[in-house]
Amino acid sequence: MSSIDRDLTAEPPVLIIGGGLAGLACAAGLALHQVPAVILESRPRLGGRASSFQDRATTEWVDNCQHVAMGCCTNFRHFCRITEIEDQFQAAETLYFVGDHGRIHRFAANPGPAPLHLAMAFAGLGYLTWADKLALARGLSALARQTQFDDRQSFAEWLAAHKQPSHVIERFWHVVLVSALSESLDRISVPHARKVLVDGFLRHRDAWKVSIPRTPLEEVFGTQVRRWLETRGVQIHTLTAAESIQLRDEEVAGIQLRDGTTRTAADYVLAVPWHCVPRLLPEEWRKQSPFEELSQLESAPISSVHLWFDRPVMPLPHAVFTQGLVQWVFQRSDPQESGASESSCYYQVVISASREVVATETEVIQQRVLDELANVWPAVRSAKLLAARQVTEHRAVFSVTPGVESLRPRQQSPWPNLQLAGDYTQTGWPATIEGAVRSGFLAAENVLKRRGRDVSLIQPDLPTSWLSRWLYAL
Repeated sequence: MSSIDRDLTAEPPVLIIGGGLAGLACAAGLALHQVPAVILESRPRLGGRASSFQDRATTEWVDNCQHVAMGCCTNFRHFCRITEIEDQFQAAETLYFVGDHGRIHRFAANPGPAPLHLAMAFAGLGYLTWADKLALARGLSALARQTQFDDRQSFAEWLAAHKQPSHVIERFWHVVLVSALSESLDRISVPHARKVLVDGFLRHRDAWKVSIPRTPLEEVFGTQVRRWLETRGVQIHTLTAAESIQLRDEEVAGIQLRDGTTRTAADYVLAVPWHCVPRLLPEEWRKQSPFEELSQLESAPISSVHLWFDRPVMPLPHAVFTQGLVQWVFQRSDPQESGASESSCYYQVVISASREVVATETEVIQQRVLDELANVWPAVRSAKLLAARQVTEHRAVFSVTPGVESLRPRQQSPWPNLQLAGDYTQTGWPATIEGAVRSGFLAAENVLKRRGRDVSLIQPDLPTSWLSRWLYAL
């Protein structure tokens, strides 16, 4: 019997507060096992930090930030398969790095097992000398082999201890890790840096490949995922904000909404950002573990500069800058497909850990971005800038500072019928879409176990290649 045909009213529903990726993944996991769910989302759109808004000047849907996934994000990929949105993402077989004097360096895999699959790609990064590349290889090998870490040590300190040259730190370690973790190297813990670099580049030959959305996130999560969930019995209510959690007899008795009404269910999943959790709790619980620790989690911003030109200015689908303010630039449309105008070309520039952007006037940032793009592609100077918009997600991610793991709660809350979901919970991953999906699956697993179904929704990691196991004992 399919989930559509099954009478879902025979089983008590699960109330999910929050329609971001964690809440959507939780609902999808429950729907796979015919458990009815209701999603309450305070905003008008689904997706949380992975959502879009409609730009008034161009009428185009603009993502609040460019979200990408690597091949090692096995649970996000599984979520895409089960919700039938795989075709909305395109895997980049080649990355394009901008080196000295605007020279473009192609980064693509060659035949062979990991880690040899990227040997030629690293060798081709001409902005690093051979001495730099040897130092980088030694650093990556040391990071892969190390399994015990000083919890107080930052990755910047680790790099200094392992004698990594400043040029390599600036042009590789900083480029990769700030983009992936949205934090400066002095505020990144060593295990989280290792997670990105070892899992992303050394374990499996497909792990490094970046999947980029083909369409705005509103279409992906707000339309297609929503449709998939609703056809499987999930009820979704936007513009419905929770005000507080009501307790009775050591369990959650209901969720009071801002309109004064109360919603009840058999099980509850709190899938809101970590900084929103305390205000929903009874006051006496805000200073108790595990909720007291949430106030110690720090956050980092991510900014995007959206640019619309009257003609194409960049011949590549994307580019990674190895110096300057710009970190990534994505080509989001072309003259033949633009929804805003037949003559507009839309590009999105991403700047992670963007505290400098937040502290600087918008006009200054946009001019710096334009100048850096023009230094690589002179067509930027001759093209007409039709529109520009700068967007900052001020609490885009929680900061993976040294010691942060001790602050992250499990999905099971102190109350048996309340689960926590969000990338800030214990997932083994930093603040990524993979971490968000994992948390939703883990919360759904706990609900299912409470109902007598011992099932696993979490997907296995990509297998480690035989050569990486031999070289690094992974």
